[in-house]
Amino acid sequence: MNWIKIAQVITSLLLITAILLQNRGAGLGSAFGGSGGVYLTKRGLEKKLFIATIVLAVIFFSLSILGILI
Repeated sequence: MNWIKIAQVITSLLLITAILLQNRGAGLGSAFGGSGGVYLTKRGLEKKLFIATIVLAVIFFSLSILGILI
């Protein structure tokens, strides 16, 4: 049971890091007249970081459910 809490803390730190490293894209620039209408595809490191964020979120959710059930 204790290893689940440790794994949750590690996963949450990795998830926070992955979210903060992502490019914010249009952000507030489109609110002030920036070009927010351009759709850019994710490539390279940005795509891997996006997929890693999804995987980390699923792992964190699974660990949370597992922690409740055990």
